[in-house]
Amino acid sequence: MNPNQVNTKSTKQDLFEGVDFYEIDDLLTEEHKLIRGSIRDFVKKEISPNIEKWSQDAHFPSEIVKKFGDVGAFGPQIPEAYGGGGLDYISYGLIMQEIERGDSGMRSTASVQGSLVMYPIYKFGSEDQKMKYLPKLASGEMLGCFGLTEPDHGSNPSGMVTNFKDMGDHYLLNGAKMWISNAPEADVAVVWAKNEEGRIHGLIVERGMEGFSTPTTHSKWSLRASCTGELVFDNVKVPKENLLPEKSGLGAPMMCLDSARYGIAWGAVGAAMDCYDAARRYAIERIQFDKPIGSFQLIQKKLAEMLTEITKAQLLNWKLGKMMNEGKASTAQISLAKRNNVAMALAIAREARQIHGGMGITGEYPMMRHMMNLESVITYEGTHDIHLLILGHAITGIPAFK
Repeated sequence: MNPNQVNTKSTKQDLFEGVDFYEIDDLLTEEHKLIRGSIRDFVKKEISPNIEKWSQDAHFPSEIVKKFGDVGAFGPQIPEAYGGGGLDYISYGLIMQEIERGDSGMRSTASVQGSLVMYPIYKFGSEDQKMKYLPKLASGEMLGCFGLTEPDHGSNPSGMVTNFKDMGDHYLLNGAKMWISNAPEADVAVVWAKNEEGRIHGLIVERGMEGFSTPTTHSKWSLRASCTGELVFDNVKVPKENLLPEKSGLGAPMMCLDSARYGIAWGAVGAAMDCYDAARRYAIERIQFDKPIGSFQLIQKKLAEMLTEITKAQLLNWKLGKMMNEGKASTAQISLAKRNNVAMALAIAREARQIHGGMGITGEYPMMRHMMNLESVITYEGTHDIHLLILGHAITGIPAFK
């Protein structure tokens, strides 16, 4: 090996056991705990040993897609009849928590597939569409992506310019989408576009359709182990049977985002727990001034505050999961959890990096990678400030973003 070359593959064993200061496990069923344990084992085996190298190399491990399918990470909340797990929303949340404990980019791959591709096909698709796509998406035989954000329309998706025209025996789709997770590797895309009357509809676009391309987004500092790209539509002929028939309007993609944002709220707690766990272990092991740095008041303060915020977020997620299971959770309630938990995780990543000192910027520890990833998570699927305004609308009844 070149002496100047850095070996970015982790040589440390993943010793993570979980964080549960308030015995929240008592609120979970045995099935919940078994599901969490199986995904935690999967992360330790398939993600933890490789993630630092994948991230340093900006490499998306395409083989992980089939492995996610095998372990049930795709569409766990989709009924078993369509290849999903038939699980409740707390199970779904725990799966996202454990995967993001490994890496936010890996969780993005899974949550896009389940909440933004499988969910709209299940919720708004025809029976033929469900049977054609959902089992293959659930198994990892196919990878999907979700096309809503455009180069000039992010927080204001209603201004989208991507459009389709009725050509008699097919639709003609034109436009572009940007910042699309999974795009470069995706076999199918659920794309939101306006018809000739300006009404938003979802269409299923398949790789190989003439005029459809997925350029890769390069030079990312964040989510480096996740593949990101564009969706470009140049007179793409989309069969009429690929239109999602059961719902139109902006409310349809927003329902998908609610499901995905819920998963992010849980996933961010996983990233926070990983940073806290690393910081706690380091504080006990690292000796300065002839004693562990964990014996100093400032370090104990940091760890105590981390644990407090994680515990609050865990309880928030559990209650939100109960409401999701009962069909009672509102968009604003989901926004509160996504906004709070991602900001919390980002703050913890920064504090954990401080505890590690200079070692915290290296790939030997996970905090810098989590920190960079969370800078994307705090922006995508509703920015930190947009979620604030969603809450403001719920509080006052006055929309500030229109």
